[in-house]
Amino acid sequence: MSIQETQSVEETRQVMEAYAAEHDTSLIAPDAIFHDIASGQDYIGREAIAGMLHYVYHVAFQAGAEEVRSTIGDGAAVLEAVIVGTHIGEFAGVPATGREVRIPLVVSYRIADGYVQEASVYLLLSTFLQQVA
Repeated sequence: MSIQETQSVEETRQVMEAYAAEHDTSLIAPDAIFHDIASGQDYIGREAIAGMLHYVYHVAFQAGAEEVRSTIGDGAAVLEAVIVGTHIGEFAGVPATGREVRIPLVVSYRIADGYVQEASVYLLLSTFLQQVA
C-alpha cells in the first residue's frame, strides 16, 4: 500500500467539484471503497462504484442529486444533497412505481492523491419508502 498524500482544502475542493458535477468516476481511486450505510454493503473499486452510481441514477431512478450544502477540509468533504427524480426500477426491494421522489442523502468523503479514496453514503431510505407506499 502506498503512502497517501492528504489534499489541501483547495485541492480537495477541486476534486469534489469535478467529481460531483457528473459523478466523474475517473476521479475515484482504482481501489476506492464506498460504504452504503443503509444496506451495509461495500462497493470496492472504481468499476463497482461506477456500477452502483449508474444503477441508482439511471436504473432504479431517472434522477440527479441536488446539493444542499457541502463542507470541505484537508482531504475530507461532506456533501448533503437530495436525490430528485422518478422511481423507474427496483430499489430497496420496491418495484418501479413511476413516482417522483426526493430522497435525502449525506456522503462523507476522504480525498488523497487527487482521488476520492473512500466514502460513507447515508441515504434516508425511510423517506423513499414513505414516498412510494
